[in-house]
Amino acid sequence: MLWESIRMSWENIIKNKLRSMLTMLGIVIGVASIIALITIVQGATASISSEVNSLGVNKIMVNITGTPLKSGLTGDDMETISGLGNISGVSPTIALRTSIVYNGDIKEKVAVQGKNEVFFKTDASLLKSGRAINPLDIGNENQVAVVGSDIVRDLFYGVNPLGKELIINGTAYKVIGTLASSSGFSMNSNNETVIIPYTTALRSLGIKSISSLDVYLKDTNMADKTVIDIKGVLSQAFNYREDAYTVFNMGDMIESFQEMMSIMSMLLAGIAAISLVVGGIGIMNMMLVSITERTTEIGLRKALGATPNRIQLQFLIESIFLSLMGGLIGLIAGGLLAYITAVVIGIIFSVSAYTVLLAVGFSGAVGIVFGYMPARKASRLNPIDALRSL
Repeated sequence: MLWESIRMSWENIIKNKLRSMLTMLGIVIGVASIIALITIVQGATASISSEVNSLGVNKIMVNITGTPLKSGLTGDDMETISGLGNISGVSPTIALRTSIVYNGDIKEKVAVQGKNEVFFKTDASLLKSGRAINPLDIGNENQVAVVGSDIVRDLFYGVNPLGKELIINGTAYKVIGTLASSSGFSMNSNNETVIIPYTTALRSLGIKSISSLDVYLKDTNMADKTVIDIKGVLSQAFNYREDAYTVFNMGDMIESFQEMMSIMSMLLAGIAAISLVVGGIGIMNMMLVSITERTTEIGLRKALGATPNRIQLQFLIESIFLSLMGGLIGLIAGGLLAYITAVVIGIIFSVSAYTVLLAVGFSGAVGIVFGYMPARKASRLNPIDALRSL
């Protein structure tokens, strides 16, 4: 019985190829939209999350705006923060844009940053060649530099930069290392950056205080308490002016970002699902037209002993077939569109099983829901009334 109903449903779909294809079009567009949108959003979320996580879930960022009496942190302030519990290291940042010169070639408005050894210890992938800044460079205020990949390309093309002298703000620095190239999607690219010891930056770049700190935690579960401790030190340092500084817990920022992207993904899926409903209405319309055209066939089958349940099952299977076929075509089309988009904009491509099940399951459900009413109508046709059209 079931196999016979499946065979007859399939034959009717094949018999009306063009109409079946047009009916499936709404389902194809709906499923393709869901697959493409969710996959692209998930890929973008994964790529951005990877970059955000590279900033450090175990990191607290401190930015100083200062007061008229005190513009930034001193070395003593930094030591006080370093001595707090649950802190594994503190990395200051001294930032300035200035010109650099090598062998007569000038590069304008280059980001020169003063860092310490902690910055390099927290991410072993930062360095491409040479060595990083070490405690001796910090203590002796050595005039050494680690340069980004774009600096190497623009000023040292075809030349090994290690050991060469680079003029920064009128002072000669020895290049001791090069930084690994960051991806184009990176949020914290160092490609056009020159890094020097922060103590040297304080002495030679005309900057008298520290305006930014990265504080690394031993235990992220104690981040909230550590934030309170850091704010206590900063409040005392700036005479309890809370507007003189800001403290960001990167772990909280990352969690908020991931929640936001999850909500966006669900909203986009909901919007795409609207087209599935439209496709379902198309299936219902086609099935109602099909019942009208096949009134005589239904009457003959009933006269020959076909039960209402069997008639209903045949039309319901036909509706489900159309939905699932449209769902599979939409799955392929949506996956292909998402892949092309991921390649073009440079994000991670990965179609999750959840997304596939959601799209195909939704399309199957649409077939059942929107096919039930026409199938029930067909099963309730009076054989005598149906045979009058003969």
